[in-house]
Amino acid sequence: MFGFVIRCILSAFSLFLLVYSFATGHWGWGIVMIFVSAIIILSFFRNQYMILALNQMRVGNHEKAHGYLNKISRPDLLPKKQHAYVLYLKAMLGTQELGFAKTEQMLRQAIQMGLRTKQDNAVARLHLSGICAQTGRKQEATTLLNEAKKMDENGILKDQIAMMKGQLSSAVPSKNQMRMAQMTKGRQKMPRAKK
Repeated sequence: MFGFVIRCILSAFSLFLLVYSFATGHWGWGIVMIFVSAIIILSFFRNQYMILALNQMRVGNHEKAHGYLNKISRPDLLPKKQHAYVLYLKAMLGTQELGFAKTEQMLRQAIQMGLRTKQDNAVARLHLSGICAQTGRKQEATTLLNEAKKMDENGILKDQIAMMKGQLSSAVPSKNQMRMAQMTKGRQKMPRAKK
């Protein structure tokens, strides 16, 4: 909230300087203030911590990305698409700490809110497919894999999708996975034990 107030004050001051520069005939400073005002106004639509977290994800520094995401105190106040990306990144980075159920919930919510690129949608579905496979929901995992394959236009996830399909075709769900699936409202019936 404090950062929002500072941005409001800075944007009002920069707009005042912009108008004042053009009114007094200082065209050079007026043009400079156009760029400064544009950067400050753009900060209302893009959260700086989100940009830093995405950058750290691309570099491969997951701890710093997680730190930047934790600095976003109220993601529900962000625009819908940015809130979706906060959920998406938190789910991707914190699978071990959050557990399967929470990670799945966050990824489904991010997909429902709408991720911008098809590639991000494909990665989210691939991750969801892995969670479904781990909890014994093979049919749902296969459906999500097919959706991810359609969305992966550049073929970046081709190897991961093929590997996941191979694992799904050879995997036989264990009793523990079946219990997990029942607890998370996956498959409702336990298979009969073979004698």
